Amino acid sequence: MMKKFRRRLFKTFIFGAVALLLLLVTGFIYQQVSTRQDEKTFIPPGKLYSIHDDNMHLYTGGQGNATVVLASGWGTANPYVDYYPLYEKLAPYTKFAVYDRFGYGYSDMTDKKRDVDTVADELHELLEVSGQKPPYVLVGHSLGSLETLRFAQKYPDEVQGIVMLDGGSPEYYANDTDDMASVIGGFMNQFRIKTGLFRLTLQSDAVLEASNANRNGLKFVPDDLKKIDTTALLLNYGNANTVDELREMTANAKVVVDNKKPFPFPLTILTADYFGASEPIWDKTQAEFTSWSEHSKHVTVKDTEHYIHQYHPDLVANEILKLVKK
Repeated sequence: MMKKFRRRLFKTFIFGAVALLLLLVTGFIYQQVSTRQDEKTFIPPGKLYSIHDDNMHLYTGGQGNATVVLASGWGTANPYVDYYPLYEKLAPYTKFAVYDRFGYGYSDMTDKKRDVDTVADELHELLEVSGQKPPYVLVGHSLGSLETLRFAQKYPDEVQGIVMLDGGSPEYYANDTDDMASVIGGFMNQFRIKTGLFRLTLQSDAVLEASNANRNGLKFVPDDLKKIDTTALLLNYGNANTVDELREMTANAKVVVDNKKPFPFPLTILTADYFGASEPIWDKTQAEFTSWSEHSKHVTVKDTEHYIHQYHPDLVANEILKLVKK
């Protein structure tokens, strides 16, 4: 009796293992085939430039003497789509340039470490080879604040001003103890991506809406661009470059802090109020962020989440244009 039970248990185990293996193989194939299909339709709206032997994407437009350079936050899969509500407001009055760091949007992946000096130098080279001309008004969202500040430290003569869109201060990031790199780059999350589970969950409208909740549901973005944004997320989420950015975050912040000297050009800090649910430490470091310039301004923007430009693009554009006109 006991032998029969063991044989049944063993057969059940083998059947389950084979079924699980088939499921995993099917998921892996689904992910690979879908990725190849997405790559065929994912056509750059701007131009690709060879930077340090890899292709980097830049989307430009507008008119004027100054150029507004838009740096996206961490995890913003497609900066071209994300900044759409903002550069549409800027275009009649100034030139703008939206760039994709390596691992984002339409840019390649790179094997170079994501330290802040490398990222800032890549941006500088991109602007040069693409024919952009200073003066630049730098705009940094979220973690994009670090490369924006480092660029200004290294090339101050090219900068006319800086605007932060809920960009974290270097002091904040230097003391941030969250280990998101281990979460995003960890086995379970990478397993979810590689086996198509992540892709499968995004087929749900409810999940997709939840993922865009802090971006105002992309209310000011056309439907065709929303689809492109989802494709970018499926192609770029959790890749090695974005994970390395998180891994280097604290060290990058310390490099910027170690080179701190108040800028002679204006700095505007726009802080989201998170609909009244912001964190005290974040609010404190945002207020103290003004110490980074001799001519600083701090504004808390009401009725916004982290992506301020998706909620009040008019207000953000007006603040940027004030520095463009100086």
